[in-house]
Parts: sequence; structure tokens; C-alpha cells
Amino acid sequence: MPEEMTSNRPGTLRGSFILVFFSWIFRAWGGRRPKSKRNLLLVCIACLLYGIFVVSQAGHFFPQHKDARRADQTDGDGASEQQRNFLEQNTFYVENSQPLGGSLNSSTTLQPNVVYITLRSKRSKPANIRGTVRPKKRRKFGVVGQHEFGYSMQDNGRLEDKLERYIHKGTPTHNSRDTEAFILKDAREDSQQSNIRIYSDHAPPWFSAEDIRAMRFLADSRIQKITQLPSNQAYLIYETPSKKKLAPSLPASACQGICGLVRRPLDMSEVFAFHLDRVLGLNRTLPSVSRKFEFAQDVLPCPVILWDSFLFPTDNITQSSIKLKWGSYQKILTHKCWWNGKVPKTDLGCPEVHHHEWSKMALFDFLLQVYNRLDKHCCGFRPRKEDECVQQGLHLKCDNPSNIELTHIVQRKHDPRHLVFINNKGYFDRSEDNLDFKLLEGIKEFPEPAVSVLKSYRLREKLLQSFFLDKVFWESQRGRQGIEKLIDVIERRAKILLTYINAYGIKVIPMND
Repeated sequence: MPEEMTSNRPGTLRGSFILVFFSWIFRAWGGRRPKSKRNLLLVCIACLLYGIFVVSQAGHFFPQHKDARRADQTDGDGASEQQRNFLEQNTFYVENSQPLGGSLNSSTTLQPNVVYITLRSKRSKPANIRGTVRPKKRRKFGVVGQHEFGYSMQDNGRLEDKLERYIHKGTPTHNSRDTEAFILKDAREDSQQSNIRIYSDHAPPWFSAEDIRAMRFLADSRIQKITQLPSNQAYLIYETPSKKKLAPSLPASACQGICGLVRRPLDMSEVFAFHLDRVLGLNRTLPSVSRKFEFAQDVLPCPVILWDSFLFPTDNITQSSIKLKWGSYQKILTHKCWWNGKVPKTDLGCPEVHHHEWSKMALFDFLLQVYNRLDKHCCGFRPRKEDECVQQGLHLKCDNPSNIELTHIVQRKHDPRHLVFINNKGYFDRSEDNLDFKLLEGIKEFPEPAVSVLKSYRLREKLLQSFFLDKVFWESQRGRQGIEKLIDVIERRAKILLTYINAYGIKVIPMND
């Protein structure tokens, strides 16, 4: 009897507890209580019953999950070994995913809330953005006596000496009093890759089709022969005359066909000036590229400028097609020659150059600080010892500037109204407090397209896109980092120029003539 009582004691205790609990509920429900307290009591009772149900089911849940997991591991190890190895190498698991040691047999289904991030994802093809820089191994240059455009002051040997050596070693094709030419095989003739890089469907809009053809000719054409000019300062790259020419048939001269004028490595500002001219919409410089000559391995890349046989003959002293002094130049600016198509009076002494051309030249020369056109004697700034005006003693003759002759004022025979900007020797190491404002003297108007580019804050973007086309020039300046430094200088001068325009009330007009 005592054993039976002890064995049934848990059941009797549970039954008595339930009877006491329900009796308490009926007693509380039958009492006189407000409806709000009665409703609160019902909610508490419901929560208590739900808690008892959850606790009673927990004991059956955990053991079952544990047994199923153990059985899953023993049955699926051999069948899914290959799948586990693949996912261990290629997949991360995020959120409620199974561990890497779990079963992945055919009967297993993945949960819908599991996120899979594949490591071996296919990279989408990059968009065709004009001027996008492809990662390339760039040649490293040593810095010895660094000058503007990253070149050495020693110039690594005179280009003239290098070319003269090859001229005399070559086989002459014809003899003349002033020239001696030879056949020269270019290592690039078998290469299909152009040094003018255009990765998009179209070139930048500031380049014309003629500009692109000229750039590709100068950068990639096979060198037929090199001829020394009588001046001993430049050389010509010759291309065999063909039906496709950039200009009509040329008369018998030093350059028969399509030619390029080679300058020294320190004259690389010619290439920079060409791109700046096109970005600003002036279109007054000759196409120019940078090129490395394989026959002279120790010579740095040189600027090559398209030879234009239609330029007017120039004077040997001023190298200009118009003889013009500073005083007469200032008077011409006040007369506004050929303004609005009006023919000027003969007594004014106006040349055939349109009035707008002087404004374009002044803006262009100020950004590059080209002083060898309008200020050859360096009267508008403090020159350095290495400047030509100091070496030749010209800076001492600034007492009477009205008699100073202008230089490098050149026109074309068939288009005398417009100027051609040649010998664009720019200076990027001149500080902002020593700029040559004499270049802007007498200018009352500036071209609206160029000023709008300076105001739009897109000058850097356009110049980078433009320079990227010339592969040799881009790499010669140590890539984007070196070119950005040059653009920094131009941007600071552009801000100064805009301040000058606002301060002096200079007009900004279209200048479509």
C-alpha cells in the first residue's frame, strides 16, 4: 500500500494542482470585478496556458533534432564529398546555411533564405568610356636634372648629332646642295598597334577627321627617309607620296609628299599646345604627336609636327609672314581690322589678319606663357638666366617697347585672314606672381567657346581624354600623375585669366569669323 501511494503520488499531485488552479479561476471570475481587470486576467491565463504547452513540447523537439543530425552525418559523408569540396572552394554561406560538414545529397533541399556569393563571378565588360586608361606597364624614367615635361636638362645628347650620324651612315638616294637623304627601315612597320589610342566608337569631338588622320600618320607611318634642313635645327620624316594625301599635290621643294617636322625632346610643349588648342576650340596649331625613334635608342621621345607647305614664307629674323612692331600692333587692335566683315581703310595700315585672331593668340599664349611671339624681349615679366631674351641681351632693350618686332606671326597662302600658331614653346615652371600680363595688353574681347571651357570646370577632364590618345606622350610624362601636374598649372592660370576678364570688363563674344 505505501508503494502504490508513492508510485501514484506525482499523478495525484498534478491532479490536485489542476483542481486548485481551476477553482481559483472560477472564484476570481465569479467575484465582483470591473470588466477591465477581468479582461486582463483572461489575457494572463491565455499566456500561461501557451507557455505550459511550449515547455511540454520542448522536450520532444531537441532530442529528435539531435538524432536526425547524427543520422544525416553518417549517411551523407560518402555520397556528397565532391559537392562539399566544390562549395568549400567557391562559395561563402550567409544567414541560415548548413555547415560545410553537413549532408548535401540529392534528397537535401537548400533553404530559400540562404544567400550564395560566388567567388568566381564573371566580370562584366567595362563600358566604352572615351579616355579610359587601360592598365599597362609603363616604362620608368630616371630623374636627372628634371625640367618641365619631365626631361633632363642634359637632353641625353643632341638630337641633331644623333640624326646626322645616321644620315652619313645611310645610303643616299639623291644628292643636293642642302640635303642628303637615306632609306631607313622603321621597326614599327610590322606592328599593327597604333600609338594613337581610340577605344571608343568616335574620337573626342574637338578633333576633326583630318586631325586624327594627321596624328596617326605622324605617329605610325613608316619612315622612308630623313632629310636635314638647311637651318640644321630640324629634320623631316618622309612618307612615299600616295593617292591619299592630307593636302593637294605639292610643288617641287624640300618636302615632296606628306612630311613631319622633328623637334627636340625639350620642345614637347608643342604636343601639349596642340591638344590645348583643340580643347579650347581655337584650331590654330598644326597637328603634333610624340614619337620614339627606334634607330636612336638613347634619344628621348620627340615632338613631330605636321609639315604645312601652304604657310607663307617667313623672314629669317622674325620668322613671320608679317612685319609688325609692338606699337603698330597696339594701333591695329584699336582699329579692329575686318570687324564684322568691314573692309578697313588703307591709311590704317591693317594687315589681312582678322581682329579676332589677336584675341585668340593672346589667350592661348597667356595660358602657356609663350612669350616668343608678342614679348620676345621679356618685358612683361622677370626672366631667368636660361631664357633666350637674357642670353641674347634682349631684355635690356625694353625702354622703347614700341619698336620691338613681333615674331612667329604666320598665315597660310590661301587663308590670310587667320593665323597659324607655330613654335609654341610653353613654360610650366613660372609662378603665378610672375606671369606675363603684357600678352593681354590691348585685348578687349575674348572668344566665348574657349572662355566657356575654362568656366565649365571640365578643362581637366577634356585634356586627360585628349592626351590619352597619344600613347608615347602619355608615357613620356609618367602617366596620368605627371600630366595632372601640367594641367594644374593651366587651371591656376585659367582662374587668374577669368579674374582678369571680370576685373577689366573684357567682353566675351562668339568669334565665328
